Amino acid sequence: MARILGGQFLRSATSVGAQYREAQRAKSIADFLSKTEGALQELDETAYWLELIRDSGLDSSAAVIDLQSETAELLAIFASITKKAKEKKLSS
Repeated sequence: MARILGGQFLRSATSVGAQYREAQRAKSIADFLSKTEGALQELDETAYWLELIRDSGLDSSAAVIDLQSETAELLAIFASITKKAKEKKLSS
């Protein structure tokens, strides 16, 4: 079970970086929004896997709590970026 949860966590967490990198090379605001919204989805999934890891008792260490905190911070950052891009798109 630990291997499955850890693998899922790793895939979703690393996908956030890939989505962000793609967003930096977006060809339009719509493309940028697509990538940042994808990153938000992956961050939400990452938070889910971390919750399962913690709640299953596999790992409830400070490291998991720190990762959950960082994931929440990144969710807030990406939500803000996405909101501002949507506002910019509407004003264009």
